[in-house]
Amino acid sequence: MRIISPSILSANFSKLGQEIRMLNESRAEWIHFDVMDGVFVNNISFGFPILKSVRALTEKVLDVHLMITEPEKYIERFANSGADIITFHVESTKNVEECITKIHSLSKKAGITLRPSTPVKSIIPYLNSVDMVLVMSVEPGFGGQKFIPESLDKVRRIKEELEKVSSRALIEIDGGVGIENVKEVFESGVDIVVAGSAIFSSNEPEKEIERMLEV
Repeated sequence: MRIISPSILSANFSKLGQEIRMLNESRAEWIHFDVMDGVFVNNISFGFPILKSVRALTEKVLDVHLMITEPEKYIERFANSGADIITFHVESTKNVEECITKIHSLSKKAGITLRPSTPVKSIIPYLNSVDMVLVMSVEPGFGGQKFIPESLDKVRRIKEELEKVSSRALIEIDGGVGIENVKEVFESGVDIVVAGSAIFSSNEPEKEIERMLEV
């Protein structure tokens, strides 16, 4: 499987409607939506109103990544605002199982993720319960960072652990992926690549998505 999930954190917000319509015409199957609260990460992004606006403009899968503390308090509102997949950080809550159960109870897919410095063992107990594992290949909170090569070792380890429990969960990676390294990323076992700057800084974003899928 190869899916590109463009991160609208890197989009031009003065013409967000045009950017979404461009993605609708592209080969991107998902749209990545980063939510930051200024507490879990040192940045603030956007929340429910923007997600609702994007939902009204697209039928693509909305891939919502919560970089917020106590995500269990907000899961229902993100689900009701249009999220298809809700991913939260294992470090952000003491109620990991509750978060997964709550997401599934709302008929949404559940993803779990971890910072680059967090060991894989922290998410192993939950691999048979989630639909997706997101590997952060940069520190969460800001776009345009340099890819951390060791992230691919983490991808391979997670893939092995998923196979051990016969899980069909997908693996997503986020941060610093572009045309220069996407081939290696997909070959490591990644199913979904989040790309922001690589797409939205391109003069031909639709063609850039094609190139990343076909490289």
